[in-house]
Amino acid sequence: MHNRNALSLRQNTDVQQYMIKNRIKRGLRVSRYVIYKETLVDFKEHFWSFTGAFIGIGLIAFFQSKILTQFENIFLIGSFGASSVLVYGAIQSPLAQPRNLIGGPVISAFIGVTIYKLLPDIIWITAPLAVSLSIVMMQITKTLHPPGGATALIAVAGSEKIKALGFLYVISPVLTGSLILLVVALIFNNITSHRKYPTNQFFTRSLIRGLRRYPKRAKQTV
Repeated sequence: MHNRNALSLRQNTDVQQYMIKNRIKRGLRVSRYVIYKETLVDFKEHFWSFTGAFIGIGLIAFFQSKILTQFENIFLIGSFGASSVLVYGAIQSPLAQPRNLIGGPVISAFIGVTIYKLLPDIIWITAPLAVSLSIVMMQITKTLHPPGGATALIAVAGSEKIKALGFLYVISPVLTGSLILLVVALIFNNITSHRKYPTNQFFTRSLIRGLRRYPKRAKQTV
């Protein structure tokens, strides 16, 4: 009986190890395919990424420098640059979709302002708490957007001008700026037939087909 239990335990351990190895190998295949796709030179793709980012950030900067008054001159924040990398340069990423582009920064901004108002101004407490809570809330609401962490951090560690905005910071610049980036993305990410935004299940199916074809191409090159 003891030998039978030991044999069963060993078999279960072998199965678990086999499953773990398969997951690691699959992760490596996915990573290799993504790296392979990123190294392909597509000048049209680069052109539209450049154009979208230039116009999106350009509009926000224009509104800040030309339209807003001197006392309201807070519209261009650093997290918009990070959002542009995703929404114009990696449009197929789940983190770049409209739900994430709008929801992530807005949620993070609200959390950042709330922490700044409720807790003492101790930066080594408020800064990590704002970022970590923002990440968790974005995960819960399925609006994960990496620049959201920077948005929350700016709310507690930004200039006095930003802190003075209070919850208005959530509306402007965060929500308003994100909407500008989204409108520009909807235009320039759909101009050509090779770019589609927002993405759908077609991207997932294409990725799976590419993963299946990639090992064959690798063998042919070898």
